[in-house]
Amino acid sequence: MRETDLSGALLTWYDRHAREMPWRVGPAERRAGLRPDPYRVWLSEVMLQQTTVAAVRDYFERFTTRWPTVSDLAAAEDADVMGEWAGLGYYARARNLLKCARAVVAEHGGTFPDTRAGLLSLPGIGPYTAGAIASIAFDRAEVVVDGNVERVMARLHDVHTPLPAAKPELTALAEALTPVDRPGDYAQAVMDLGATICTPRNPACGICPWRDPCAARVAGTAPELPKKTPKKPKPTRLGIAYVARRADGAWLLERRPDKGLLGGMLGWPGSDWGAAPQEAPPLQADWQTLGAEALHTFTHFHLRLTVRIAHLPEGANPERGTFLPPAAFRPSDLPTVMRKAFDLARPALETP
Repeated sequence: MRETDLSGALLTWYDRHAREMPWRVGPAERRAGLRPDPYRVWLSEVMLQQTTVAAVRDYFERFTTRWPTVSDLAAAEDADVMGEWAGLGYYARARNLLKCARAVVAEHGGTFPDTRAGLLSLPGIGPYTAGAIASIAFDRAEVVVDGNVERVMARLHDVHTPLPAAKPELTALAEALTPVDRPGDYAQAVMDLGATICTPRNPACGICPWRDPCAARVAGTAPELPKKTPKKPKPTRLGIAYVARRADGAWLLERRPDKGLLGGMLGWPGSDWGAAPQEAPPLQADWQTLGAEALHTFTHFHLRLTVRIAHLPEGANPERGTFLPPAAFRPSDLPTVMRKAFDLARPALETP
């Protein structure tokens, strides 16, 4: 089957089965003349990196309600944006989000560039995101390849080279299928196909619009593709978190440096994270160790946080951190690992 026939069959399927998403302009709306908002497309693409549509929906709705335009986001306080982002992970994305929004306003008058090259000039936008925005928001014929598309291409063409080595080949195959007509709809269609039909386990080949030309279905290899190079086991690091509450109810917190893991996020004073963390209390106090650890997994390692707690007097003077009164402290502003430490410490610190 020719590339144009494959693309056409997928678009016909997409016209009937496109997923509804808060950032998406569906095929019927596009035909009626409605065009996607580049701000919403960009925001969704950044949020969707390394996570799922289900995890992103509520965050997207909160962000766009609070900051409905890129100019609104550019004018936001850093701490407010980091707080709204808490829980989504990969916090460098939130810092880059602000840098990009401010660059769009300062350098482009609040209007996103409409080409891949122009988008690549913005902070925090890499090749995938630039291609996705150019395609979806501006209908540019750019190749868009995420994990779903890699899986679809590997199966459609029965590619057995393991990832990540197969990325260039799979990208070239995806590019060959990208049509000049409706490239934005096509990019979303092939991602939808991978998310709903050509799933990692138990692909629904019987209802797939590419069932007949799929080489892996014919060969019986679809369930095992794409192949992946085995990952090395993640190491485990140890750390200490010091969770303290003052007699007036204020919590002792600190904002982490902008660079590094959890950069710019609110958290508990703590030690380094490694094989043998050194004690680093923010002040002298009667620190008590909880019987449970806060456990969390990052991209490259597992973390086990020992949680130490203390009740502090009114005049406590820490060397690190700042006291936040109860009215100014939202546990939801904490990144997930710090929220886990808080959840462990809270019962003991809410009673004298």
